[in-house]
Amino acid sequence: MSLEHFMQNAISEWMRVKGPQSDIVFSSRVRIARNLVGIPFPMLSTQSQAEEVVRRVEQAWREEQDLHPILQGAELVRMQDLTDLEKRVLVEKHLISPMLAEESRYGAVLLSQDESVSIMINEEDHIRIQVLFPGLQLEKAWELANQIDDWLERHLAFAFDDRRGYLTSCPTNVGTGIRASVMVHLPALAMTQQLNRLLPAITQVGLAVRGIYGEGSEALGQLYQVSNQVTLGLAEEEILSNLQGVVKQMIEHEHVARQRLQEVSPIQLEDRVQRSYGILAHARIIDSKESMKRLSDVRLGIDLGLIRGVSANVMNELMVMTQPGFLQQYAGQRLNAEQRDTRRARLIRERLALEKGKGGSPDPS
Repeated sequence: MSLEHFMQNAISEWMRVKGPQSDIVFSSRVRIARNLVGIPFPMLSTQSQAEEVVRRVEQAWREEQDLHPILQGAELVRMQDLTDLEKRVLVEKHLISPMLAEESRYGAVLLSQDESVSIMINEEDHIRIQVLFPGLQLEKAWELANQIDDWLERHLAFAFDDRRGYLTSCPTNVGTGIRASVMVHLPALAMTQQLNRLLPAITQVGLAVRGIYGEGSEALGQLYQVSNQVTLGLAEEEILSNLQGVVKQMIEHEHVARQRLQEVSPIQLEDRVQRSYGILAHARIIDSKESMKRLSDVRLGIDLGLIRGVSANVMNELMVMTQPGFLQQYAGQRLNAEQRDTRRARLIRERLALEKGKGGSPDPS
């Protein structure tokens, strides 16, 4: 396996599998932060110390890979070996964080072949274990993340305090070091103007609501990342249970909003969905914000049966392929904003035409 494997496929293998509640929940993620004893946190470490962290993690992986199928065929990728464009593609696929891409010169990432596991090295902490699953599968993601944490700890001494728990660069991660998050698609709540009330209420129960790429990012295409804020004083199971309980309520609210739209404004809803499909199928120029908005509408139409013959996976694929980094990687060259908007529109047209050519029709009537 080579780096091209991670660059050429818009959606990861794990995304091709339909998970529980996948009409609303795109993915579940569990991330664990760990630091090594005797080495300063990444923000204070020298080049040689950072490289030592990479070496130790790589050695631990090589010693364990035969025991864990998920580690077989994994690849260690160093940030210094990537172009800015390649790093951006990995961010757009959620395989690395923006911080690792932009600020960690001596960072690296260990990627599993199906891309469900990425172990970021020398990001904000020495080690960030990330596990991704489709749909609402927090417990399953935690189970795998915990196994990876255990095999790493067999070879590496983690910074730990008997009273505070695992020590991390940011005080908000001290304790369990766990951040669990769920990516949810909430178009109906946005259309019915309920998000302005719902999202502030969620933050009041110890959860954070962020955009598609986490902290500081925008909620494109009505995609929101909901995660825990507290890691100290709570057991892992409590963190997961609290998050899962709130997400299930969000799912229920979104389902009710969708049903309400179908009952009260069926023609307006279908017009919006079909209009967005028409724009995507015929536009000659479209920017990333509008494309995400239109793709969100079409994805809703697919989930409600208003659009047939188009796979939900195609929408997931286009949401990644139309991002600036992947778009330029796909084109094999740097593109200015106008060139990206033109190529984005063409890519969407061609992909939808290919799907329609398989025998499907976007109109259920």
